[in-house]
Amino acid sequence: MSTAETAAAAAPAETDTVGHGDISVGVSGAGASGDGAASATRITPGNALRPEDIALAVSRGAAKPSDDVAEFALRVGDDALILAQRLGHWISRAPELEEDIALGNIALDQLGHARSFLSYAGGLDGRSEDDLAYFRREHEFRSAELFEQPNGDFAVTIARQFVVSYYQFELYRRLTSSTDATLAGIAAKAVKEVDYHRDHSAQWVLRLAQGTDESREKMIHGFKVIWPYVDELFRDDELTGRLSEAGAAPQPSSLREDFDRLTGEVLAEAELEVPHVQPAPGGGRRGLHSEHLGYLLAEMQVLAREYPGASW
Repeated sequence: MSTAETAAAAAPAETDTVGHGDISVGVSGAGASGDGAASATRITPGNALRPEDIALAVSRGAAKPSDDVAEFALRVGDDALILAQRLGHWISRAPELEEDIALGNIALDQLGHARSFLSYAGGLDGRSEDDLAYFRREHEFRSAELFEQPNGDFAVTIARQFVVSYYQFELYRRLTSSTDATLAGIAAKAVKEVDYHRDHSAQWVLRLAQGTDESREKMIHGFKVIWPYVDELFRDDELTGRLSEAGAAPQPSSLREDFDRLTGEVLAEAELEVPHVQPAPGGGRRGLHSEHLGYLLAEMQVLAREYPGASW
């Protein structure tokens, strides 16, 4: 059975679930779907894989990533996992009830992405998604530094989410054409979800920047805090070069033009400028992290480490 056939066979039947509704509202530019049925939770037959499907295919030997693909899936999965943990802190703390639910849903979407990518990455050496999430040490994580930055106030969180959602959308959009069928299947579902995330963050950027003097100052400050970590997202290295040549994943630098254009449209409407800041060194892809990740992992991993093998 070919890789493409394996992915198609593993794809589930369509499930009726409650999603985020129209995910194209307020989003212009490449990739806005305009499909009201395309929600952040709907499984699309034939082009979307659940974490359970991937884990099953891996256990049966029907799907196994190459060394390079596994490392890439680890990077992208770690990005989503760490962001999900950060966003989860807003539950019960958001400025309004609707936003409490929205940030919780986005966190769950990110957790779903993490589960899928980590399940596939673990197929290289037999580790499960839980093994990778809970039993690796800080230097073994490959997430970019942006994702581990503290939430700060609400405007800082929105600035981070704005950058992340536009970056992830461009990445996942290109991954749907990956020569690796499992990566393409994961991305086919994830890209619909981050399309909603783009709209959500863009609307909040406009709302805060065009609100009161205080909200505008907070939004400006939020971007100044976050923007030093943007550059790392678009840095090429030997791994991405090999993956690009194989057609498995794009070079990060190739995403920058569309990212700058589309984020620039929103910032222009908000009458904001791209902050002029010195890029952070950014060593997350090599396991070199800021001081913030260790504290986050301690909280995230404590239960699994205290009670290894526990289930509920």
